[in-house]
Amino acid sequence: MPSSLTHFDAQGQAHMVDVGAKPATHRVAVACGRIEMLPETLALIEAGTAKKGDVLAIARIAGIQAAKKTSDLIPLCHPLAMTRVALDFELAGSQYSGAIGISCLATVEAHGPTGVEMEALTAVQIALLTIYDMCKAVDRAMSIHDVRVIEKRGGKSGTMVF
Repeated sequence: MPSSLTHFDAQGQAHMVDVGAKPATHRVAVACGRIEMLPETLALIEAGTAKKGDVLAIARIAGIQAAKKTSDLIPLCHPLAMTRVALDFELAGSQYSGAIGISCLATVEAHGPTGVEMEALTAVQIALLTIYDMCKAVDRAMSIHDVRVIEKRGGKSGTMVF
């Protein structure tokens, strides 16, 4: 791990990290998270009968849009030319925890001097928030959990799986 925070200069002032001298490499980040809900809410989503439309299709588009807008949302994040943003959803009930819900997996790729972890995390979070927004009329107790990076490839640190 770096010994200091990279977004602060020697005087402690916030700044955007200069990545101009870093080589462009193929970068990949995978992030995941889940939203838990009532079984009835999951059934509505699965059946495609939610009043606002196809929940997962809209959440997928929202996640893709969010990845593209990450540098507008995170103040010191570099704007990146992403080559791929993909979101996958898995509907499931857990036999162990009793949790019912939807898992989201976002994969983001780019060829550049800096990683795409923030874009993958943003895609997951916004996709899950979109599911919440579209279903809150029937289930205000939904909760979002465990949003995190699970894989990163490219750059100086190479491949990392968490």
